[in-house]
Amino acid sequence: MQAPDRLETPQSSYRWWVVFMLWFVCFFNYADRQAIFSVFPLIERELGLTKFQLGIVGSAFMWVYAALAPVAGFTGDRASRRIIILGGFSFWSAVTVLTGRAGRFAELVALRALEGFGEAFYFPASMSLVSDYHGPRTRSRAMSLHQSSVYIGTIGGGALGGYFGQYYGWRAGFYVFGLSGFVLSIVLLGLLREPARGESEAASAAGADARPPGVREALGEVFRTPTALVLLAVFFGANFVAAMFLTWTPSFLREKFHMNLALAGLTATAYIQLASAAGAPFGGFLADRLARRLPAGRMLTQMIGLTLGAPCIWITARTASVAHLAGAMACFGFFKGMYDANIFASAYDVVHPRARATAAGIMNAVGWTGGALAPVAIGWLLARAESADAAETMSRALGLGATVYLTAASLLLWGIAAFVRRDTARLRRRLDAVVET
Repeated sequence: MQAPDRLETPQSSYRWWVVFMLWFVCFFNYADRQAIFSVFPLIERELGLTKFQLGIVGSAFMWVYAALAPVAGFTGDRASRRIIILGGFSFWSAVTVLTGRAGRFAELVALRALEGFGEAFYFPASMSLVSDYHGPRTRSRAMSLHQSSVYIGTIGGGALGGYFGQYYGWRAGFYVFGLSGFVLSIVLLGLLREPARGESEAASAAGADARPPGVREALGEVFRTPTALVLLAVFFGANFVAAMFLTWTPSFLREKFHMNLALAGLTATAYIQLASAAGAPFGGFLADRLARRLPAGRMLTQMIGLTLGAPCIWITARTASVAHLAGAMACFGFFKGMYDANIFASAYDVVHPRARATAAGIMNAVGWTGGALAPVAIGWLLARAESADAAETMSRALGLGATVYLTAASLLLWGIAAFVRRDTARLRRRLDAVVET
């Protein structure tokens, strides 16, 4: 394992500059993956694809992303996270440019798969790195600020992808995003530093035992921790709903509300994602405050977000009013942000610092497996529906997301009641034992 660079203490201002730099990397992480959904109608027409084939194009990224996530997590616990982050950034930016050159269905599927390969390494490494700059008192806030780039990047990819597609052809957006990201990755190479493992933990408890765990030990950190298993199941469902909205909402708006390409791409992302960008910092602040008093403070914040988000999903899917649609999408986005802000922070309350990248990788694997099912499932339904029923079919499918959200909230309530206090106390004892020895 590469030795960490010499750096300022986690309490210094540099820890917030780290979040600022990673914010822009994450922006492109999501803009690059989202841009294609806004130009699905153009790709469908130019390449002669069916709705089911479009679903495969949408899922190809997610399947590979999910499959590689555990490998990315194991790597993030053993190698320089700085190099993983910036090397992956350069790779997926190059793939984004090549996507604009695709001329056949098979090429699109292969390039989307490669995009998933490159992007899979970002979140495990970046969340582990942020957790070493930010301890329990600021971790949710730091991760929630970083999370806001997910939403702004999704808006940027959806809106600009649709704009470039409408006025310059569907390929133009991939060239702009890919080349811009590649330049930024080179700039950040001289600015981003690698922290010591466990740098932010109280009394350097984690740093005293910062050796990388073996594969079996790392897997045990997650799969032998009941709270972590609950969080995995919840993320599976929540990401199924998120991927369903990201993939098919632009087409839903064109079918049901007859919006043009650019407007559908903007509307499908802006209301939900801007509201999420506000909801995530609120969720991070609330979670940090609750976590000082309650072991399950972060999970409680997530449960509130899922519970309140469920009726907003149902209204979004069923309303015939554009005004009600906008309001429901915004409310859904805000509560979704509360959940998203604590996806990894909740897990880090019960997983040892040495295995945090691994935990993030496993969570992404499970969550994005759920996400990968959504594009194909909805595409399959649409391919078998009469064209006149496409809007109603999409409405029914999106409406099922409310049931998924309520089920996930119930799982969180069960986990809070049954496991959290025991699992957080167990981790605290392990860290204290390292300090004593």
